[in-house]
Amino acid sequence: MDLIAYCRSKIKLSSEDADRIDALFLRQLYAKGEIILTPESMSQKLIFIEQGLMRMFYQKEDKDITFLFRDENSFTAPVNSIFYNKPSPYGWEALENCTVRSIRYPDMEALYSQIRSLESLERIILIESIKIVGNKLFAIQFQTAEQRYNHMIKVFPEILLRAPLGHIASYLGITQQTLSVIRGKKHV
Repeated sequence: MDLIAYCRSKIKLSSEDADRIDALFLRQLYAKGEIILTPESMSQKLIFIEQGLMRMFYQKEDKDITFLFRDENSFTAPVNSIFYNKPSPYGWEALENCTVRSIRYPDMEALYSQIRSLESLERIILIESIKIVGNKLFAIQFQTAEQRYNHMIKVFPEILLRAPLGHIASYLGITQQTLSVIRGKKHV
């Protein structure tokens, strides 16, 4: 779904407002494997993924750990940079060729005064983001590795076809060996 269709699925937009949004969000293409944002860097970009799969990751003791996967019809932003003027601990990597639309957050804020319904869209996006992160925290604290795997497959059934197993294992907080054992149980 493109950016405007996504916005219209969540809020009412006039043709003029849709044209204004479309003009201000830049279209960018990223190749599979391309780092869009490095961990511990600053960015003011709010992005919407029109096509492709990205991961948010961080570095810990020279290990690359996947925090979240984001795919089509998803917004993401470096919250620490935008709201606290601090480097973002998370990097973004294109796991597939990606088409994204981006806007600098200060430009997005300027749009709020022109297109009031965008504030409702931001609230919807924020609530969805809080839910995703809350579910991740719950899973890590209260679910077994197998339960986390089963939930991931339920919510994102095609992830095994789209992301490397090493990234999936680190997202689940397990080793690739443990992931192989869990997957093996499913095929017995």
